[in-house]
This record gives sequence, structure tokens and C-alpha cells, in this order.
Amino acid sequence: MGDRVNRMTQPAGAAGEPNDEPELRLSPSETVAHNSAMRISGARRGPQSTQKALASIVLGFELIVVVLIGLTLFGLGTLEPRELGLYLGGGLAVVIIAGLIGMRFGRVGITLGWVVHGLMLLTAVLLPMALIVGILFTALWVYCMVKGSQMDRDRAAWIASQQ
Repeated sequence: MGDRVNRMTQPAGAAGEPNDEPELRLSPSETVAHNSAMRISGARRGPQSTQKALASIVLGFELIVVVLIGLTLFGLGTLEPRELGLYLGGGLAVVIIAGLIGMRFGRVGITLGWVVHGLMLLTAVLLPMALIVGILFTALWVYCMVKGSQMDRDRAAWIASQQ
């Protein structure tokens, strides 16, 4: 477990050469969080993917918020019958769970994540304040997709330079 983190945190210079950049050291809690996210995203089944790990984290937090939005729709009685809010929140939660499971199988999880964010923005039709939450999570999702992809490319280039 620690070996995976050590490989990822080695300095950018060739092995044994001094480097101007400080070596990245993860705290114990950061190491646990990193390894958990990598395990959940299916990183043990192939090369590590920071993009999938970050996507899993965003969707995991969004799952909690979606359940709370469903409960809010139910509690406010925005829809008739009231239970429809629970069904909509639960349905979106199921799509998020499918996306989390899909992270282990190619790009399925990433695609479902984009669908989730589109649906999340549509909830603003029923609950206008959900637009703020939808925009924040969508912005976080876009940032994680861009930065995660960049980190994966940088890691691949570093590994290629070490061989």
C-alpha cells in the first residue's frame, strides 16, 4: 500500500540525482484518503488514474447532497404527490451509485458523472437554490476532470522517462 504512494511521490529527477523540487510527503490521513479513493475507483485493476479517483470523491460527496435535495423536495411539498421528491432524489442517487461502480470499468463512470451533473443542474427547475449547488459541483467536476487528466499524463510521462 505504501509502495504505491512512494512511487507516486518520488522526485521528478532521475533516480539518485539531486533535485531542486521538494519531495511530496503525504500525511498519514492523506495517504489513507488517497489509497481509499484509488481502491474505490478500481485502481488496483490496472494503471492508477487520478482522474477516476477525483471523480469518485466528487460523486461520493454529491451523493449526500442529492439525498438531501430529495428530502428537501419532500419536506417543502414542492411536488404533488410529495413522495415524488423522494423518488427523484433516490433515482439520481442510484445514477450516482452506478457512476461510482462504473469507475471500475473504463470511462463508463466518467460518462455517467457528466450525466449526473446535467441532471443536477436540471433540479433547479424544481428547487431554484439547487442551481447554486449544481453549479458548484459541476465546476468542481470540471476542475477534477482537467487536473486529473493532466496528472495522469504527467505520471505516464514520468514513468516512461524512468524506463
